[in-house]
Amino acid sequence: MRHRKVSRRLGRDTEHHWAIMRNQVRDLLKHGKVVTTIAKAKELRRVAEKMITLAKKGDLAARRRALSFINDKEVVRKLFKDLREKFLDRSGGYTRIIKIGPRQGDASMMVLVELVEEKVSAKSGKKKGERLKKVLEFIEKKKKQYGVKPQEEKSTVEKTTQEDSSVEGAQEIQA
Repeated sequence: MRHRKVSRRLGRDTEHHWAIMRNQVRDLLKHGKVVTTIAKAKELRRVAEKMITLAKKGDLAARRRALSFINDKEVVRKLFKDLREKFLDRSGGYTRIIKIGPRQGDASMMVLVELVEEKVSAKSGKKKGERLKKVLEFIEKKKKQYGVKPQEEKSTVEKTTQEDSSVEGAQEIQA
């Protein structure tokens, strides 16, 4: 039984599991994004967010703990210098998981794990329409980035009915 066991084993022994996590956390922090399977991504998110939280502490003990896990001085330097400043205002949720479809060989669901770029802003001050517009722009940007074809425009029948209704409205105003 797996009572009180936190991490996923991923079908490997403990040393291999932690080697995979070290490599993926290092690559995520180095490149900003990683493509992997969904199970590995969920485990990667858990470990990477702990490393970013260590960087936010910023003291020597935290730097040594991060260096003992990541084993790459350049990545730890980037984590404690650049990424720390980027995520200092954010209280969590430093990564994002985006599904990109099944893998060709074994149909395993592949996902993109990336570091969040946006700044945290208070939602109460913004209007609902502005938030919706920002979300729609983000979705369109990701679709273009990953080659998803945009939806076609309205049919000509719908366009002509809209034009006719606007002409009738203009005539009523003039009368």
